[in-house]
Parts: sequence; structure tokens; C-alpha cells
Amino acid sequence: MTTLIFSRAATWLTAPALMLAVTPALAHHPLGGMKMETFTHGFLSGIGHPVLGFDHLFFVALVGVAALYTGRALIAPIGYVLGMLAGCLLMISGVAMPAAEIVIGASLLVLGYMVLSGRALSFPTALALFAGFGLFHGSAFGVSIVGQEGGAGLAVVVGYLIGLAAVQYAIAVLCGAAARYGFQALDASAVNARIAGAVVAGIGLFLSLENAEGALFAAMGWG
Repeated sequence: MTTLIFSRAATWLTAPALMLAVTPALAHHPLGGMKMETFTHGFLSGIGHPVLGFDHLFFVALVGVAALYTGRALIAPIGYVLGMLAGCLLMISGVAMPAAEIVIGASLLVLGYMVLSGRALSFPTALALFAGFGLFHGSAFGVSIVGQEGGAGLAVVVGYLIGLAAVQYAIAVLCGAAARYGFQALDASAVNARIAGAVVAGIGLFLSLENAEGALFAAMGWG
């Protein structure tokens, strides 16, 4: 029974995202490693990256659920989007957020725990939390542009940022709507909402332990 409940929670967290992902994810791959040269290339890559990275996907899905209980379901996710764009632009300009992968893992654990607790975040707290973690997710997204041989033109960067912002905002809003209207999780203490938090917190714990193990092995010279 417990396995069934957790499976259902994972399904409703990702179902709206997967509906968005079918075409974009396929569109991301036909570039076949080719250099991004046009606005369209950047846009499709921006749409594909958050969907193909499950850590980003689950975090932004839970942002939508947490935002629902701030009373600003459509506005609160914008805090994440703006933070994410800022982090991405910083990375593109040569300023990387420190320990980004570690913080990204922790972001799932922290937000997952907060939703699991059954207590609603205030709007200002949610904005600060979403934007703060968004900086690190955005820094990770910026690596794709920085890593492109020969750099990327302005059109590619603009398309990439628009794709990133559009798909993640849509995922957050759709997951919030799924929680409210599909699963009747009308307040932060609802069982379905708290189970969703538990699922994401569990993923965050796994990633955090994996990151800690990697850091330990590296310190011991085993990495």
C-alpha cells in the first residue's frame, strides 16, 4: 500500500511535466551534439534541459505545489524562474555558484521536508527560498552554454533562457493545478501534498548522500 501511495505521488508530480516533455525532449536530441547556432536551437535546448534532468524536474514540480499554499500559485513560481535565470546568466558570464550540485541536491531535501511538514510557506519566505535555490539550478543550466565549443551567440542565449523560463514556469503551474484540482490537496496539510513532499525529500536525501560520498572519496584520493 505504501509503495502504491508513493508511486501515485510521483506520478502526479511528473504527469503534467511529461505531457510537456514529449515533444521538447525529442526536439532536444535531434541536434545530435551539433553546435547551437540559432534562436530555435537555443530555445529547444532550453526546453529540453529541465525535463531531461530529473533533479531539476522534481524540484520545480514541487515549487508549484508549495506555491499553491502561499495563496499566490501563479506568482510565487516566478521567484524561482527569476533566480534560475540570474544563476544561468552569472554562469554564462563566468561566475559559477559554489558547490552547485551539492546545493541542488539539498534543495530537493529542504523543500521536500517543508512540504512534508504540512505547514504552508508565507509568500515572502517562498519567494526567497525559490529564488535562492533557483540561482544554483540556473548555474547548472548555464554549463551547457559555457561548454559549447566556440561559445554561443546572443540569439542562442536568448532562446535558451526563454525556453528554460517557459517550460519550468509551466511545469510549476501545472503541478500546482494538479495538486489542487486533480488530487484535491486544498491545503498544505493534505495527505497527497505531504506525500509529494516526502517523495522529493527522499530523492534529495539520495542525491545528498551520493554527493557526500563523492566528496569523501575525492578527499581520500579515490575519485
